[in-house]
Amino acid sequence: MSYDFDLFVIGAGSGGVRAARFAAGFGARVAVAESRYLGGTCVNVGCVPKKLLVFGAHFAEDFEQAEGFGWSLGAANFDWATLIANKNREIERLNGIYRNLLVNSGVSLFEGHARIVDAHTVEVDGERHSAERILIATGGWPKIPDIPGREHAISSNEAFFLKTLPKRVLVVGGGYIAVEFASIFHGLGAQTSLLYRGDLFLRGFDGAVREHLKEELSKKGLDLQFNADIASIERKADGSLAATLKDGRVLDTDCVFYATGRRPMLDNLGLENVEVKLDERGYIAVDEQFQTSTPSILALGDVIGRVQLTPVALAEGMAVARRLFKPEEYRPLDYRMIPTAVFSLPNIGTVGLSEEQAIEDGHKVKIFESRFRPMKLTLTDNPERTLMKLVVDADSDRVLGCHMVGPEAGDIVQGLAIALKAGATKQIFDETIGVHPSSAEEFVTLRTPVSR
Repeated sequence: MSYDFDLFVIGAGSGGVRAARFAAGFGARVAVAESRYLGGTCVNVGCVPKKLLVFGAHFAEDFEQAEGFGWSLGAANFDWATLIANKNREIERLNGIYRNLLVNSGVSLFEGHARIVDAHTVEVDGERHSAERILIATGGWPKIPDIPGREHAISSNEAFFLKTLPKRVLVVGGGYIAVEFASIFHGLGAQTSLLYRGDLFLRGFDGAVREHLKEELSKKGLDLQFNADIASIERKADGSLAATLKDGRVLDTDCVFYATGRRPMLDNLGLENVEVKLDERGYIAVDEQFQTSTPSILALGDVIGRVQLTPVALAEGMAVARRLFKPEEYRPLDYRMIPTAVFSLPNIGTVGLSEEQAIEDGHKVKIFESRFRPMKLTLTDNPERTLMKLVVDADSDRVLGCHMVGPEAGDIVQGLAIALKAGATKQIFDETIGVHPSSAEEFVTLRTPVSR
């Protein structure tokens, strides 16, 4: 049977664009449909603009630290509108790059909402296109709980476009996005409280990392409220908000920001027209080759709910393109030892197993840990301390996990991820000469395991 396209990709985010570009490069006839953001969540309302805001928030500390190095600065003034306007201009530039990447790769780009009609047909704004295979890469969408007054709350989607910086902010949640935006709002001068319904945020991260970040954020004056959750939100006559907590307390604020998880973006996608099954969490169920229960339809990225990180979606997109159109280069994707960073202030970088995960998996572990004041802060009054930690298998000497809280943690851990992926032992770390003076050298000078 003849089709209009060999591959029709729904969603021009990181994974969809990567799959489309490389499939076209391998000789396939490819189309992509995107109704919102060229570049997806990451480029438009995720990783990229968030990191720009993190940079902006950190300048407050940079100005304070400069005095210890002899710089005399006047009163610093921050303008939210300038930051957002400059951020928007950069995102528009990136949108253009993504458009050019697709078009120059020979991909047909449809900027409209795509809906699956049947196993080989996609409709975009009333126009139908046939495809041998359809790839769903529509990503995720923020979830705000169904509480009275939820219409007064915002998510990360709206936060990037606020007209003014709120004077008071309640951030609700305990994951990446919550701690990052709490750091952003607090660093830019808003009176910020972080509410989390559990005992401690960042569930799944190493316990020492979680505790250390808690201590550092508290020292900076960020209000952390654990075992706290909002029952309702009310708009007051003066335009401010009153958030009533489940314990009966009422917190007055100007903004309630929810970061309590994301759902797969399946709205009006037409899945009811095909035999695509969802898993028990509501994500699209796929096998190890990203195949859904309908043979001609595949899915990848946040919509399948495996590891919801941009570089993972990129790798999944590459794997799909290779398997379909360049099978001699196909390699199954390895989800082990994926490094990640949390751009809180201070940053977190981590790769491999936490101490708790290693023990749960049956490893006998040795723990190497260091907490110290970074050299840059020794001429300042800033009391921030860095944490570095290695989790080592006591029997094989292999390093199972590497964790850091401190400046440039993500950049440092990226390099160490290569070592862990290659199976480095603690002996190899010990035999590696450090870069001096640097914080990173601490990872190769840890000699004495901590006692538990």
